Amino acid sequence: MTATATLVAPKAPRSSLRSPAGAKRSTSIVVGFVALLLIGLMLAPVVYIILGGFRSNAEITVDPAGFPTTWNWQNYADVLGSPIFWGQVGNSAVAAIATTVFVVALGLMAAYALARYRFRGRGAVFALFTAGLMFPMTVAITPLYILVRNLGLMNSLAGVIVPQIAFALPLTIIILSPFLAAIPSELQEAASIDGLGRLGFFWRMVLPLAVPAVVTVGILAFVNSWNSYMLPLFILNNEAAFTLPLGTQAFASQYSVDTARVLAFTSLSMIPALLFFSVFERRIVGGLTGAVKG
Repeated sequence: MTATATLVAPKAPRSSLRSPAGAKRSTSIVVGFVALLLIGLMLAPVVYIILGGFRSNAEITVDPAGFPTTWNWQNYADVLGSPIFWGQVGNSAVAAIATTVFVVALGLMAAYALARYRFRGRGAVFALFTAGLMFPMTVAITPLYILVRNLGLMNSLAGVIVPQIAFALPLTIIILSPFLAAIPSELQEAASIDGLGRLGFFWRMVLPLAVPAVVTVGILAFVNSWNSYMLPLFILNNEAAFTLPLGTQAFASQYSVDTARVLAFTSLSMIPALLFFSVFERRIVGGLTGAVKG
């Protein structure tokens, strides 16, 4: 009787079995729609600026949100043919590359010491770098200006590069420290048995293993330096030393009546950072994921 009762027991309705899958699919559709909506809201200004550079001032005045009726390439040609634009691109490239190199080098060495060695005051030093994340450059702009002026670095790229390195180091050390701390101690012991000293272990073992984190902090330092505006605004007064964000603002003030050309200059100014960030996006995500796991 028990076996028979078990065999003839009523089955659960199919609708109740399928409802969780249907609910999950509906949730995925809603999440996807919201994500697409947010992406569209973020990309809309960028698309507007790029398309605006292909329009004439008359078209922008009549229909500010319209598409180009005739593609006007002359605006972009005028900007690309300007030596001022390329000079500002060169200044931004020099500042970004120099900042990235020093941030990665100094941050890697500092993070290695904090992650792999135990010494008195280690926690205080790490807490000091962590506190640097809560100290934005906008708060320190006046002391920075006085310090840079006293050092004689006004109107020079060095006056921009040095503070950018200082403010990029806290985030760099915080990202790199978990990677370096996660390297097994047994690996270092095996390397020392094979005759590798501390520097040899650092160059031959640590650097290759920390490449994802190094690439991540390098990209973040480069993009932040390329997009920096406030610091160059206070430090650079000579147009020949302007970086691209500062040059864009000066160009917009000088050609305020030529809206189409200003949009072309702006779009060309932001395209390098967008391309750089898009190409290395996966590296950034992978590096941050590894930092969290570590």
